[in-house]
This record gives sequence, C-alpha cells and structure tokens, in this order.
Amino acid sequence: MHTIEVSLDAHERAHAAKQLVRDIYPNGEPSLWDMMGTLYSAAADEMLTGGVSFFGIGLYDIENQGGVSHCSLTMAVFESGEADQETVAQGILVTLQSDPLREVAWIDLPCGPAVSVISFRKLLVDSQYTKSGQDEELVMGQIQVHIPFPTGPYTAVFTLDTASMEQWDEFSSAMAGIVGSVDFPHGEMTY
Repeated sequence: MHTIEVSLDAHERAHAAKQLVRDIYPNGEPSLWDMMGTLYSAAADEMLTGGVSFFGIGLYDIENQGGVSHCSLTMAVFESGEADQETVAQGILVTLQSDPLREVAWIDLPCGPAVSVISFRKLLVDSQYTKSGQDEELVMGQIQVHIPFPTGPYTAVFTLDTASMEQWDEFSSAMAGIVGSVDFPHGEMTY
C-alpha cells in the first residue's frame, strides 16, 4: 500500500503525491508523472477538507494473469454527536438503508457494532484514456464501514474503492481484516 500523509501542508502534500506517482509508475514518462501527480495531489487536498486522515493506494500483481489490480483506501473520523456506540450504529444503519442502490448491513466487530455499505457504479472513461480509442464503461465497487467509537462521540469511516472487479473477493477479505483489527485501547483508535 502506497500512502500519502494527508496532514502535510499543501506544498509537501503535492510533492508527496508526485513522489507517489513515480513510485507507482517507475517506468513512466514525465508527462504521466505530472498528470497523475496533479490528480493525486488534488484528490489528497479534497480528502483533507473532507476529514480524511489516511489515504493509500494498493497495487498488486495478479498471479498467473500478468496484470495489476488496484484499490484505494481511506480512513476518516467524524464527530457523531452521540457517545453510545449502539445508538450511533443504529442511526447510520437507518440513514443508509434509505438508498436502494446500496447494500447496507449491521456487523458485529470485536471493537463493537458497525455498519457496512457496499455499492457499485458505472463510469464512462473518455476515449483518450482507453486502449481501444473508444469511450468505455468502467465498473467501480466500494466498501465502506462505519465504526462508532466506544469512548466518545466519533465515528471512523473506512472506505475501499476499486475498479479491479475480478479481485473483489480478495479486496473484501482484506477490508474485513482491516476493520476486524480496529481497537480502542485507552480511548484511542488503532488498526
């Protein structure tokens, strides 16, 4: 997992994004590095304003297929206004179940109750970015898990996004491992 420290100042964050792109695409060209560095820098800026405290990009070899699968992972903490874990989780569950395009479920983690949300969407990729030279549809999957803190009025939200739908099961398992490892020793979250 390649990460960007979202809390850096804007100049350092932009530099970190450009370095991230060079790490991800070591054989790339300066034009690719500049374009993708700018994209990741803007994404990190946007995430910071949205409360994200962790941002990572995972790139993994696809065994026996010669390709690469990818995902992004973010973690944000929001003030929930309520200290009782069960009450917060119930509120999240009810709120998110109102969207019929999401699969919403209650989950019991070792650290307490949580709510998972799975959704899929189709994006249209402009022809200038496709091998075929034609506009192409891209299916994106997202797993989001809301975990209320047991110690105060905060909720952690872990979000995994991927267009590598062939590896959906592996990414789902990885996300389950991540959120299953969340703990709140001494009132502070660890994972």
